[in-house]
Amino acid sequence: MAGVLMQIGEAAERVGLSIRTLRHYEEVGIVRPSARSDGGFRLYTADDLARLALVKPMKPLGFTLEQMRELLSLLDVLDGTGADPAAVADARERLAAYREIVATRVRALRAQLGVAEEFARSLERHSS
Repeated sequence: MAGVLMQIGEAAERVGLSIRTLRHYEEVGIVRPSARSDGGFRLYTADDLARLALVKPMKPLGFTLEQMRELLSLLDVLDGTGADPAAVADARERLAAYREIVATRVRALRAQLGVAEEFARSLERHSS
């Protein structure tokens, strides 16, 4: 755990999530702070922030907490050294399925954005 340790407020601000969300993610086992101060304050590292940055876009894409945990677990297997080759192959296969889910959801969001932009343009035309 090298590097600067930051309390929850600074971590939340840096990653763009609320303090409440960080506490919730800790409670449900998504991302836990690396340490606690003598006074019991949560302390986050740069690695913790990187993990939170991975989680942040999952919510607007509709991922459940369980899916978030699974995705992080898959990434841990793929980023780890000395992992069992069968586990790595399984993680790659499951990650490919998640990539498809993300691509589908991104396409749906783009379509929704297109509808919203067209609506905004029609309102603009009516107000000119």
